[in-house]
Amino acid sequence: MQQLDALAREAVALADAQAPLSAAEAEVDRQMQVCNACRYCEGFCAVFPAMTRRLSFAKADVHYLANLCHNCGACLHACQYAPPHEFAVNVPRAMAEVRVQTYAEFAWPPALGALYRRNGATLALATGLGLALFLMLALVLQGSLFAQPPAGNFYAVFPHNLIVALFGAVFVFALVALAIGASRFWRQAAPGPASRAAAAEATFDALRLKYLDGGHGEGCNDADDRFTLWRRRFHHLTFYGFLLCFAATGVATLYHYVLRLPAPYPVTALPVLLGIAGGLGLLAGPAGLLWLNLGRHPLHGDPAQAAMDRGFIALLLFNSITGLALLAWRDSVAMPLLLAVHLGFVMALFATMPYGKFAHAIYRAAALLKWAIERRQPSTLRLKED
Repeated sequence: MQQLDALAREAVALADAQAPLSAAEAEVDRQMQVCNACRYCEGFCAVFPAMTRRLSFAKADVHYLANLCHNCGACLHACQYAPPHEFAVNVPRAMAEVRVQTYAEFAWPPALGALYRRNGATLALATGLGLALFLMLALVLQGSLFAQPPAGNFYAVFPHNLIVALFGAVFVFALVALAIGASRFWRQAAPGPASRAAAAEATFDALRLKYLDGGHGEGCNDADDRFTLWRRRFHHLTFYGFLLCFAATGVATLYHYVLRLPAPYPVTALPVLLGIAGGLGLLAGPAGLLWLNLGRHPLHGDPAQAAMDRGFIALLLFNSITGLALLAWRDSVAMPLLLAVHLGFVMALFATMPYGKFAHAIYRAAALLKWAIERRQPSTLRLKED
């Protein structure tokens, strides 16, 4: 079985080596050739030591390195060949342009990969449809967007089974789409089997965002040559805020189905405390990321992706604002309106997870795992003795 797996990986690698590169992929190939000759940035992040294990860069290599890049900007500010030099080496921008191509190429269903080309419009449309759906449902079910449900009971506005059916279907579809896309990326990367040590290292690096420290612990560059850790900190607030909100939903589900304790819950209950903590993280994190994004150096990243990046940050921000507002005024007559608006934003987030910026977390984690596996393997670039 292992021999068959090895042969399959070799077949994928051979087919990939023969696949033509797009213009963006060819630009990464060109820049990596320059970087491989220089190697000044070898200690900055995982991209450069992974680069040194290759003499040429096929499509799979380019996709892998692009998703391993965290767009921290340290290499751009340190590079002697960066614009306006004639070599025009701008690794963060080149990698960003390829990353979005990988999301579109591996998207499932494949036809929906086109949503990445106009992601700002996609987010706006999904948000508008989500808000319209729940506002209309509230009007149909309640006859009004302003009422006084008993004790802030959300299920008095939208029945529990209806919420589970709507969000369960969309969330499961999003998970399946992301899993299929990630598996297609993984098969192309053909990293070989993962040891426990490699999996643990990749998980630890992903959870602490190791490669947003600039390679020296002082942080990355945003608007100028000064190092800062704020981008890493705001990412942490966003990521763990999202996980806490997800945990709040999971604990509430446990309360409902296992402990037979239906909502609403008091403020001191664990689901509510987790939701408050997560909401505050999703408020501070995206607000900080949006502030940094608006002030980043113009050479960082891909300007064409600004709508996707900022739209996703704004969607997270509106999820947190409406969620906290709903909690604050859940006993008021405005609760049905606030609930409908919040659920509309949550639905938009779930529906666009496989076709927007959220995908970068999945592909980057896969790239980190490949790097953890690869760095434990002997390099194939050994100089032969005479």
